[in-house]
Amino acid sequence: MKKTTYLKGDATSPQASGIKIIAHICNDIGGWGKGFVLAISKRWPEPEKAYRLWHRERAKNDYALGNIQIVQVEPYVYVANMIGQRGTKTGRSTGVPVRYEAIEACLEKLVEEAKDLSASVHMPRIGCGLAGGKWEKIEPLIKRTLIKNDIDVYVYDF
Repeated sequence: MKKTTYLKGDATSPQASGIKIIAHICNDIGGWGKGFVLAISKRWPEPEKAYRLWHRERAKNDYALGNIQIVQVEPYVYVANMIGQRGTKTGRSTGVPVRYEAIEACLEKLVEEAKDLSASVHMPRIGCGLAGGKWEKIEPLIKRTLIKNDIDVYVYDF
């Protein structure tokens, strides 16, 4: 069985050969402008453009918690926009925006994409920044989905 490899570095610069998918968490309200998405947008405009269009046309597509969008940004690099966060954290909000069940659903869909592309998956500690999640709850979801399905996973600490 595969295991998660932890690396120091930038998840937008994946350290592996072959096809790579960079996975990250998005909110369900169309917001893109804080956190890891800034690093993605700094490198490639396509994931943000695709995400905003996906949100804008949500009445006609599958834009919702638990769904993913795969965007090719280089010949061997894709970005997975994964909707695993309900709204955003604001000054008066109670609770955290992270939705663990949505992240698990996203990861299950990511398994299929990674298998189809024969890709490894690269990510920061998804759901643990602005979404307010706990890595000790997210790591088991990664093991139950990606690792169990024999997909190489790399987690980056910047």
